[in-house]
Amino acid sequence: MTMERTVGEVLVDLLEANGVEVVFGIPGVHTVELYRGLAASKIRHVTPRHEQGAGFMADGYARVSGKPGVALVITGPGLTNTITAMAQARQDSIPMLVISGVNRRDSLGHGRGLLHELPDQHGMMKTLALYSHTLLNPEDLPFVVDRAFSVLVSGRPGPVHIEIPTDVMSAKITPQALRPATATRPRSDSETLQRAAILCADASRPVIICGGGALTAEAEVAELAEKIGAPVVTTVNARGMFSGSPLRVPASPSLKAVRSLLKEADLVLALGTEMGQTDYDMYADGGFPALRNLIRTDIDAAQLARGPHAALSILSGAKAATAGILAFLPGHAAKDGAGRAETARRAALKELTPKMRAEIGIIDTIYKSLPDCTVVGDSTQAVYAGNLYCDAPRQRSWFNSATGYGSLGYAPPAAVGAAVADPSRPVVCLVGDGGFQFSLAEIGSAVDAQAQVIFLVWNNDGYQEIESYMVDAGVTPEGVKPSAPDFLMAAKAYGVEGRRLASVADLSQALAEAAKRKGPSLIEIHERRTSGITA
Repeated sequence: MTMERTVGEVLVDLLEANGVEVVFGIPGVHTVELYRGLAASKIRHVTPRHEQGAGFMADGYARVSGKPGVALVITGPGLTNTITAMAQARQDSIPMLVISGVNRRDSLGHGRGLLHELPDQHGMMKTLALYSHTLLNPEDLPFVVDRAFSVLVSGRPGPVHIEIPTDVMSAKITPQALRPATATRPRSDSETLQRAAILCADASRPVIICGGGALTAEAEVAELAEKIGAPVVTTVNARGMFSGSPLRVPASPSLKAVRSLLKEADLVLALGTEMGQTDYDMYADGGFPALRNLIRTDIDAAQLARGPHAALSILSGAKAATAGILAFLPGHAAKDGAGRAETARRAALKELTPKMRAEIGIIDTIYKSLPDCTVVGDSTQAVYAGNLYCDAPRQRSWFNSATGYGSLGYAPPAAVGAAVADPSRPVVCLVGDGGFQFSLAEIGSAVDAQAQVIFLVWNNDGYQEIESYMVDAGVTPEGVKPSAPDFLMAAKAYGVEGRRLASVADLSQALAEAAKRKGPSLIEIHERRTSGITA
C-alpha cells in the first residue's frame, strides 16, 4: 500500500524525477514544510546571502549545465527579492524554476496583514514568469510540476513560478508514478527548410548569426558554415562557439565592421537570436543595416514576429532547422568565407578604443592563464569591452549581465552557480567595485559551497561607465562615487585569500595561484594604481 506523503516531500521527489540536482534558497517559516524531504534526498542545497543571489545562482547554474536552475524562496520579500534575477533570465532566455511560498489559502486577497503578505502575489508574478501557478489543490502538484518543466524544456526558455500556500505544503497526498516532463519542440516542415537551403546555395556572400539559442547546434552550424562559406557572427550569449574556426567572428553586431559584413551579405541566416538592441544596437544609434534575404530561425513564434523583416521565417529549434537545411545541401561547393571573416575580425578589433583593446587583452590573459575557466561578468567596463569583442575558447565560457536586463551584482552569485554546476573548471568572476557591493556577501556563499570562484575585482573607484556617460552628455556627475571597502580585508573576513596587483603583468601568476586553492580567491585590479592597465 502506497503511503501518503506531504506536498513538500512529494515536491522534492518530483524535482529529482526531472533531473534537479541542486536548489538555491534561504529557508524561512513560510517554506519549512517544503524542506521536509530535502535532507533525505539527493538534491544539494546551496544557501545564498540574499534571495536575489538565489536567482542569480540558478541563472549561472543553468547557463553552464544547460539544465533549469531552481530557486526556493519564501513568500513576500523572498520572492520580490528574486524578481530581478527572474527578469534577467527572461531577457536572456535562461531556464529558471522559482518555487515560493504564499500565505494560507483562506487569506489570499483579503488583506488581513499577515506576515510577508502581498496584495496579489500571483498577479504580480504572472506578468513576468512564462508560467505562474498557485497550488490550491494539493492533488494537482504532479500536474503543475509537469507543466512547469514542460514550459522550461519545450519552448523559448525563461523563468517559471510555482507558489504553494503554507496550509497546502503540509497536506498529505498519495504519490503517483514519477516521470520527467516531456519536451515538445516545434519543427519546421521540409518545404520551408528546402526553400532555406536553396537560398543558402544561391548566395555568394552568406553570413550566419548565432545567438544563445544556437548553443546546442554548434556541430550542425559549423558544418553548414563550411559548406556554404559563411562567416559566423556570435552574439554575447553565443560567444565561444566555433573557437579556432577561420569562419568565426566573435564580435558584436553593434560594431561598424560587423555591420559592414552583414550589409554586404546577400543572405543572412539568424539562428536562435532575438536580435535585440543590447546586441545589435548597443549604442542606440539606429545604425544596424537592413538585411537582404534574412532567414530567421527561432523556437518562439512571437519572437519571429518582432524585429527585422525576414524573407523567410522558420519556427524551429536551431539544431533541427540547421540539420534540415543541411539535408538539402549534399555536396554543395563552399565559397571562401574565411577571408571575409578575418577582415571583419581585424576591423572590429581595430575599431575599438585603445582602452577597450587593453581590457580585451586582460580577458585574453585570463583565458591563456586558465584555458578551462569560465568567465562570469557583471555590468562593468571590462565586460562591456568583452561583449564587443571576446574570442572565448568554448561556448558557455563567457556570459554576463551586461546584456538584456543589465543588472548589477549579478556576477558574484552567478559565478557560484556556475562553479556548482561544473566543479571541474575554475570560474573567474569579473566584477566592478560598484557592482560587487550589490552582492559582496556572496563571498560567504562561495566559501560555504567550496566553489572555486576567483573574484577578479575591476576597481575604478565608482560607477565610471555612468560618470563618463554623464560627462559626455554635459551633465555634472552626481552619485557616481560610492565608497568601497578594502576588498582584500572583506575577503579576509571570510577567510579568503586576496591579492592586489601592482602590475597587470602579475595577473597570470595570480590566477594560477588562485586556481590551485580549494574554494574562492580574490584578485583586485585598480584602474589607476595597477600599472599596465591602459594601452
